[in-house]
Formats: sequence, structure tokens, C-alpha cells
Amino acid sequence: MTDDIAQHYRQIITALGENPDREGLRDTPKRAAKAMQFLNAGYQTSLEEIVNGAIFESQTDEMVLVKNIELYSMCEHHLLPFIGKCHIAYLPDGKVLGLSKFARIVDMYARRMQIQENLTREIADAVQQVTGGKGVAVVIEARHLCMMMRGVEKQNSSMTSSVMLGGFRENPATRQEFLTLIN
Repeated sequence: MTDDIAQHYRQIITALGENPDREGLRDTPKRAAKAMQFLNAGYQTSLEEIVNGAIFESQTDEMVLVKNIELYSMCEHHLLPFIGKCHIAYLPDGKVLGLSKFARIVDMYARRMQIQENLTREIADAVQQVTGGKGVAVVIEARHLCMMMRGVEKQNSSMTSSVMLGGFRENPATRQEFLTLIN
């Protein structure tokens, strides 16, 4: 598969007017193919593999928040990265999820081609599915290279997206507590 992707990169380099056989570009198609496979490795993983049984009984029923989970993803419109951070909170209902699993869930979905709004929803739905919590909140703040490097070229722009489920959607005080904690 790497060789197939590399061949396409070679064709792109040629179509752009460059010589793919010159010294600096000779290995670029293969390196670019490997990079694209790495950046999209989320397609090769499932939620069940990520969680791997790391659900634990707990009497905790107060908000659990994991902040500033770094992420990078690929915009499906221009195949350029967007880079940012994700905040996830949930209201446990008899079980809690192992801490590292939140970052792994973010990585799995972020390492796919998509838009930020869908990424936010996928993460929220996954945490809800895995924890069975009384509510889930996810906020992603990201900078999009498709907006910074091309088009309108706005270097300081960023985007914030959120999904609120259950208690975070229904209870304004719970939502406000979450929003206060992440800011």
C-alpha cells in the first residue's frame, strides 16, 4: 500500500512541475506516503481495542474532566492539518474510564480525514458509549492550516466546537461548571 501511495505522490510532484528524481525529492514520495499513513492511522483501530477493558467500578458521580489533550487531524477538504486541544468531561454512573484512554480515543478519531465538528461529535459519542455516563461534554479548540496557509490566510484564527450530551446539555449549571473549568 505504501508503494501505491508513493506512486501517486510522485505523480503529484511531477504535475506540479518538479523533478521527482532530483536529489532532494528522490525519497519524498515514499516519505510522504508513510507520513500520510501515520496521520490517518485511526482507520486501523477500533474503540474496543483502544478501551481494552479499562472500565472500572466507582462510586464517583461528580464531573471528571481531562483538559488540554493535544490533537492533530487532517481536514478532509484540503488534506491540510488542523492542530489543537480537546477537553473532555463526563458524569460517571457507576464506572470510570482509565485516564489514558481519553487521549487514545482522541487520537483514534483525530487520525482520520474529517472536519472538526464531526471529530467533536465522534469523541463525545465514543466516551458516552464506553462509560455509559449521565452526560458527556467535549470542546475542541484548533487552528486550521487550510485557513492559515491558503485562502483567506488568517494566521491568528482558531475554531472552537462543542458537543454536550445528557446532563451537560440538560443542566445549565453543569454545563457552566465545565466551561468555567476549561477556561
